Amino acid sequence: MQTMLRTEVTINGRSFFLAQGQDPHDLQRRIEAAADSPGTFVTFTVVGNREVSVLITPRSQVVFTVETVQFDARDTGDSEFPFGGFYDY
Repeated sequence: MQTMLRTEVTINGRSFFLAQGQDPHDLQRRIEAAADSPGTFVTFTVVGNREVSVLITPRSQVVFTVETVQFDARDTGDSEFPFGGFYDY
C-alpha cells in the first residue's frame, strides 16, 4: 500500500486537509504574518483541489496536525481539477 503525509489545519475549530503540494511551513509563515495584522485573508488549497480563504486575526486559533494516510492519486493540489463535489460518485 502506498502512503502519503496529510496535513490537517484547524482554524477556530474548523478543519481543513491541505492538498498535496501545499507547503505547510509556508502556510504557517503566512498565518503568522497575518496574525500580526488587524486581519488578513490567507488562501490555500485543500483536498478536493479547492481553494479556501480564511480571515486570520490576532485572535485566531490555528493547529497543524500531520498523519500518514493511504495515497490518493486525485489529490494533486490543482484547483483546475476539483473532486469530491456533489456530483462525484
